[in-house]
Amino acid sequence: MSLKTIATSPLSGIALLVLLTALLFTFSTKFYTPQRLFSAEELALFNGTDERLPILLGILGSVFDVTKGKSHYGAGGGYNHFAGRDASRAFVSGNFTGDGLTDSLRGLSSTEVKSVVEWRDFYFKTYKYVGKLVGRYYDGQGNPTKYMKGVEAKAARGAQLLEKQKIEEAKLPSCNSRWSQDEGGEVWCDVGYPRLVQRPLEIAMTGKMSKRCACFEDSQLNQPGLEVYEGCDYHANRCKV
Repeated sequence: MSLKTIATSPLSGIALLVLLTALLFTFSTKFYTPQRLFSAEELALFNGTDERLPILLGILGSVFDVTKGKSHYGAGGGYNHFAGRDASRAFVSGNFTGDGLTDSLRGLSSTEVKSVVEWRDFYFKTYKYVGKLVGRYYDGQGNPTKYMKGVEAKAARGAQLLEKQKIEEAKLPSCNSRWSQDEGGEVWCDVGYPRLVQRPLEIAMTGKMSKRCACFEDSQLNQPGLEVYEGCDYHANRCKV
């Protein structure tokens, strides 16, 4: 059969298509590695102590290869406590020992949970994602658990509260401030007078009440809840703190 006949034959065209499909499948199967499901015991093997293995860490159940950051995550590195485990809580608690190295976010505020989610997003952007850790955040089929869905919802709530606080506080200009070791701290207003005012949304976000310095005009100083800095005159526009 001539080349011209093969090229124009419908059956030959179908056979060629099948051949190409088979070759493509073989190629993709050979070079494609599916995302892996890790147990806590398996993940612990990739803690940087065995130089033959990559260095892995988990955060919110997502596992990342951080080998390119070996100087930080490898043995003796400043972040080695994260290697080979999911220590999600430590990303915001700063507790890198004992019970602090846990994946539980129990008791954290919505903004703290939001910060952990942002850390996870950082690892997605910076390191190679290699799989999921079966346990608190993913089940044995790699599906998100109810706990994971709760974390995502709480983080979204934290983002909403932060945005609401930002809008509310934009209505009152913040004080200027500076601090030096020799002179201490100082706050001042270019227009108006510095006052300490409570941040009510902090209760919902962090479980604690905090205050900030805002500038109020003379006609606003009779509002309830405004606090004059200790040792500062009522109509002073600059106060030591």
